[in-house]
Amino acid sequence: MTITRFAPSPTGHIHVGNLRTALFNYLIARKAGGTFILRLDDTDQERSKEEYVDGIKRDLDWLGLHWDRIERQSLRLDRYAGVAEDLRKSGRLYEVFETPTELDLKRKKQLNMGKPPVYDRTGLSLTDADKEKLRAEGREGYWRFQLDHERIEWNDGILGDISIDAASVSDPVLIRADGQVLYTFASSVDDTDMGVTDIVRGSDHVTNTATQIQIIRSIGGTPPSFAHHSLLTGAKGEELSKRIGALSLKDLREAGVAPEALLSLMARLGSGQPVKLASLDELAEQFDLSHFGASPTKFDADDLWPLTRERNQALPFDAVKDRIAALGVPADQAERFWRVASQNITRIEDLGEWWKIFSEGAEPQIDPEDAEFIAEAMRLLPPPPYDDSTWSEWTAKVKAATGRKGKGLFMPLRKAVTGQAHGPDMSDVMPLLHVVKARG
Repeated sequence: MTITRFAPSPTGHIHVGNLRTALFNYLIARKAGGTFILRLDDTDQERSKEEYVDGIKRDLDWLGLHWDRIERQSLRLDRYAGVAEDLRKSGRLYEVFETPTELDLKRKKQLNMGKPPVYDRTGLSLTDADKEKLRAEGREGYWRFQLDHERIEWNDGILGDISIDAASVSDPVLIRADGQVLYTFASSVDDTDMGVTDIVRGSDHVTNTATQIQIIRSIGGTPPSFAHHSLLTGAKGEELSKRIGALSLKDLREAGVAPEALLSLMARLGSGQPVKLASLDELAEQFDLSHFGASPTKFDADDLWPLTRERNQALPFDAVKDRIAALGVPADQAERFWRVASQNITRIEDLGEWWKIFSEGAEPQIDPEDAEFIAEAMRLLPPPPYDDSTWSEWTAKVKAATGRKGKGLFMPLRKAVTGQAHGPDMSDVMPLLHVVKARG
């Protein structure tokens, strides 16, 4: 069975980069009829917060990315401790004491000598007496995993064949001095225990993957299939990291982006396939990692609005009737209101602006050269209520009285009544108007 996972840290809100990872793993599981796990990487007790856990769940629910089960790393600390002890006994996990300053000096010295800045494994030569002396000096030990110096190879689902010389990589720190288990270790244990078969994540994790393959094998597991998608950039190729806060799912949702629009864009971005509005089932059926490449992928939030508009304008009345009722639209006008306003919105929230125009009247737009014309036209407009024939009858009277016709007749009247140069057919608008401010 195919088992995938999305493993966010609840230290902030999910952003579009996180979503790409979540969506790819979700689509792989759904296409195969497998299992999608939401796994909270919450071992950092200081930074992990329940409000972010709730936010992650809310964002995924909003998108329809429903998980089959949820796991929390904070509930598995005993398991990590047991595996760590086994690795200590086997000699794969060893204690080190260098400070960040000392490590930085070592890296600079290696670079100056033309050598790769790789940890020199000083910790392996420490005796028990050496360690006790360091502790007496106030040093705190932390733990590194001893990599086998061999080539680590895998066939990446996006990048193709990958080969990394483990000798060019520092032995990774798996457990901090304060006892906190780090991502590289906890995830390796979890992926093994939970039978994860496929992992898709960002290309910034490639080196991480190499070390995790060895960790997984050292604890008796079989490495899953890995794929590393390209990282997102802005529309002009700029780094997204400085703007990522503005691209959180929470902010996009609150801005009125439709979930289907976001999913449809993110599932195709960077694949070479045309982006078109689709359901999750359709996206899963058509999803194929081989369509994606290694080049940075440009993301432009403006591309979400045409898709949002398409989705919202296609909604049936039943999908929005509660929202319309909440605006105060009378029940007997609700369906007409939706029919008239629906083709002139991008966000669902735009309905409120249209109902405000219909119920309270729009601020008229009157060009100076049209002022006398509008004044005459308004004298010919009876008070509400209006019906389906009001617009044609009124414009006929105005045409006869002023001699205007065509655009010179209709556009100034539209702008005076609705405050806008574009919008629904005025024959449909008039029966919904409760107030026309231009009448004075």
